[in-house]
Amino acid sequence: MAIANKRFIAVIGGNQCSSREAKLAEKVGRELARRGATLVCGGLGGVMEAACKGASSEGGLTIGILPGENPQAANPYVQIPIVTGIGYARNVAVVKSAQAVIAIGGNYGTLSEIAHALQSDIPVIGLNTWSLSRNGQLDESIIPAQNPIEAVNKALSLAKNR
Repeated sequence: MAIANKRFIAVIGGNQCSSREAKLAEKVGRELARRGATLVCGGLGGVMEAACKGASSEGGLTIGILPGENPQAANPYVQIPIVTGIGYARNVAVVKSAQAVIAIGGNYGTLSEIAHALQSDIPVIGLNTWSLSRNGQLDESIIPAQNPIEAVNKALSLAKNR
């Protein structure tokens, strides 16, 4: 399939996560694979591993953009590990490799990925993740989703426009 017809969706979130976040991520990964999207992530544990597990269970393609130089550091569900050796700077590569981003939970690394995506006009769908405000006013840049199906629907819909 030509790359122009392929959808690349980044799933971002913490290297450690709650069981609820892991379940959400696994369902997101499963649904992305069912819809033919390629999952891009940071390649490590937590949300990233759960999303890759879900995608792999449905025969989906998973890409992990790793912070270090060892491809063996990738979670066992990453099919294509990309080593960078650039630490957290790889967060830019994760989001810029995607046409839309789904953020699940997460800490400051996730927040940095959200910021890079928004700075680059890449849509961010939030599922149990950060919210933003500016001068006490809600910033609606992160598009909320109530469940994994809604998150994937919004991501794929917005990715088509990119």
